[in-house]
Amino acid sequence: MTARSNADLISGQTRPDAHESIFGRAEELEHLRQRLAQRRSLLLHGPAGVGKTLLLSAALLHCPDALYSHSNPTPQALFRSLAELLLAARNPVLARSCSNGSASLQAKSAVSLKGLVRDALLNSRYLIVLDHLMRPSQALAAAIRELMLNCSVPVIAVARSAHMEDVGFVSPLLPDRRDKLLLPNFDPEVAEQFAATFARKEGLQADNLGQFLARVVEYSEGNPGAMLKMIRSGRDPKYFHENQIKITPLYIDYKMSTISEQSGSRTLPK
Repeated sequence: MTARSNADLISGQTRPDAHESIFGRAEELEHLRQRLAQRRSLLLHGPAGVGKTLLLSAALLHCPDALYSHSNPTPQALFRSLAELLLAARNPVLARSCSNGSASLQAKSAVSLKGLVRDALLNSRYLIVLDHLMRPSQALAAAIRELMLNCSVPVIAVARSAHMEDVGFVSPLLPDRRDKLLLPNFDPEVAEQFAATFARKEGLQADNLGQFLARVVEYSEGNPGAMLKMIRSGRDPKYFHENQIKITPLYIDYKMSTISEQSGSRTLPK
């Protein structure tokens, strides 16, 4: 798997552009690039919408040996995902065992896939990126520990929480403070610049634009994903009246959709 295919895989999930991926994140991006180059495991965490996956998409451009796995709810799903990535990367272990490509892979049991993945990763130069961890189980944490210790593979674990509740059993695997990188919301000054920049980019115009952007920064608490959603919603005709953005109805609808999304994400695999 090439560096471009890693970035394309992430971009397929997020559709970022280069500016979004690095706005106000130069220090964090450099830190992440150094970690990737040093092949050191890391826990990247922060609230939903803060830009963790976008930051990864920029950092992985220069990391051809990274295996990016988008979702890993169970150990079985983790090893199947890694097997698919290794097969796509033409790893010789997977290539020999799966002569018919994906068809051969799908026919294999979970135990067989785990063994193939372990053989492929042992003494390799791969680095594993596990995105969107959601309160991982003890079993999943044990599988990640096996990758880190038994296979000696660095793991970049990515969790959607500023307060670590979504990290669960993975947190003890990276106990050192240096093993964690928090991606926080923007501070107010950077958030104001971000909102103004993307309002211009989206071509948003209104007589009360300044007031609207001030509310966007306030309501989002500096979260770039939240700001982008509200700014893009500001173009919807249903929130316009006499060239004024109807701020309160827009925010209520945004908040309701956010609550709905969060409620859905709390349904965890057994």
